[in-house]
Amino acid sequence: MSVRVGLVSLGCTKNQVDAERMLYKIREAGYQLVSDAALADIAIINTCGFIESAKQEAIETIFEFAALKNEGRIKKIVITGCLAERYRQEVAELIPEADAVVGIGCNDDIVSVLEKIMAGEAVQAYGEKEKLSLTGGRVQTTLSFTSYLKIAEGCGNCCSYCAIPSIRGKFRSVPMEKLLDEAKELVLGGVRELIVIAQDTTRYGIDLYGEYKLPELLKKLCGIEELKWIRVLYCYPERVTDELLDVMASEEKIVKYMDLPIQHCDGEILKKMNRSGDEASLRALIKKIREKVPGITLRTTLITGFPGETEEQFGRLAEFVEDIKFDRLGCFAFSPEEGTPAAEMEDQLEEDVKERRAEVIMDQQMIIAVKKNKALVGETIEIVIEGFDRYGDCYFGRSAADAPEIDGKIFFTSGGKRQVPGKFVKVKITDMLDYDLIGELEE
Repeated sequence: MSVRVGLVSLGCTKNQVDAERMLYKIREAGYQLVSDAALADIAIINTCGFIESAKQEAIETIFEFAALKNEGRIKKIVITGCLAERYRQEVAELIPEADAVVGIGCNDDIVSVLEKIMAGEAVQAYGEKEKLSLTGGRVQTTLSFTSYLKIAEGCGNCCSYCAIPSIRGKFRSVPMEKLLDEAKELVLGGVRELIVIAQDTTRYGIDLYGEYKLPELLKKLCGIEELKWIRVLYCYPERVTDELLDVMASEEKIVKYMDLPIQHCDGEILKKMNRSGDEASLRALIKKIREKVPGITLRTTLITGFPGETEEQFGRLAEFVEDIKFDRLGCFAFSPEEGTPAAEMEDQLEEDVKERRAEVIMDQQMIIAVKKNKALVGETIEIVIEGFDRYGDCYFGRSAADAPEIDGKIFFTSGGKRQVPGKFVKVKITDMLDYDLIGELEE
């Protein structure tokens, strides 16, 4: 009987792509992959270590598997990903049940790690971050018709609150021909929606080609015949060029959706974050985006309670959100991360102040989202079917305005006709529920 291996991947989609590459190597080595890691002989926890809440989730998940090991239900535990890379020895000491702690630079060695722990050897392996593979085979863990294309690794923005550069290393782009080959392989396997990701997609190509190449990459991806949707996430405001907007506006396969993480609107706060721009420049950019790409869905992320944020500065942020009316928005209370400049800044705010401000922003956004969804009642929208909700006795899916996992869904009835995931259909919207929409299949 072959050894069963299960993997739990936490955190971002970029981490998920790393997990898929590890799974491919494991499967090719003859191990049996199981979807439920709790039923495996070896459980791999691919962790996130970005902010406090993510670290807490990773630790709790590891403890759950440690309990399963102590009960004899699994044999070995391997910890990989950002938490393992960032805290190394601390993780090994905190989790004595872990048979291996593996930094991201050793992902390619995952098979030899498994061989060693099955032979009774404890493993701690931390290679150079730059050795993390940017290409290679993958075992797709998303729904069969949608997948992520990671076009770069690491980050060179060095925002003062962010630990990613120290965890993931410098920004490095994947050669364009490699990305096109990978995209074609994914499409050959049934993918119809490709989601382009990186820590900063708009920086793509600057290190390899001396100029920003995201627009060219997107145009070439549009040439892949069977692709239906191409979605772009994590576009930094200062690198959203006219060329990029023109490509988004002119290419039918690129969904009119942009994730634009601005973090704040106050110029002084942005400067302390080591980010460029101010309220005036952001307003001008958003106006231009909406003019050049009519009907675009804009998503952003914000941070409240950054060190020194005054009530006045927070008030301006709230007014900005109310005025701009983003289609999608996430807001997080500032998390002081060890080793980052922001964690050492003076004027740290109390946790309850930071959380209250984040709640105010999200309450505002709920009102905005409800109004936007109400305006869609009566409209007909194309969606991709994701599955069946047996509790609601209806199907559900996403429109071009909704990214997987982070945005809302559309629930719809089909008149008793059986539907299959991955199919693109038209749904007439009849009602709404907060961030979600309700409708019926249109013949």
